[in-house]
Amino acid sequence: MSGPIKFARTVHLVSAFWTLGLALLIFGDVTGRSLLSQPIPGTKEILQNSVVAITFLQLPLAIYSGSMLRTSIFADALPAGGRRILRTIGAVLGFAVFLGLVWSTWPAFQDAYRIGEYEGEGSLRVPTWPVRGTVLLMSVFGAWAYVTMIYYDWTGRLLAETEAPHALTSGQFK
Repeated sequence: MSGPIKFARTVHLVSAFWTLGLALLIFGDVTGRSLLSQPIPGTKEILQNSVVAITFLQLPLAIYSGSMLRTSIFADALPAGGRRILRTIGAVLGFAVFLGLVWSTWPAFQDAYRIGEYEGEGSLRVPTWPVRGTVLLMSVFGAWAYVTMIYYDWTGRLLAETEAPHALTSGQFK
């Protein structure tokens, strides 16, 4: 398994455990509200920042496993060479989107870190720079994933025309 794909699987696993932690937080908050009339402070702020980070942590593996949203209506009508060109165009567009995210997120990340930006008031203030940093790093990784997918495609190393080698093992994540 290549290093980037192993890293994509690792951050995907981190996002899965993070999601489990959020589920427990929500359960605790609801239980505290219902039984003790005492919610867990900062639950809203933690959730709204976590959802963004979790989403971006899952993107690289989605790219490598061929799970990004796509339609096959055009691809099914094309020969193998046409499908490769169509995949390359899609990957270039994906690369451009993530490059745009890197370009637009970098100043916001720097500002949030420099000024100590946070969300929430009162008992819990959640800093925003870790989420902005996650979006920034996963956008860089997403752009890189698209570049490597183009490489894999043009060197004949894709599996089933959509999956990078060793992105998934049989039955895993499906």
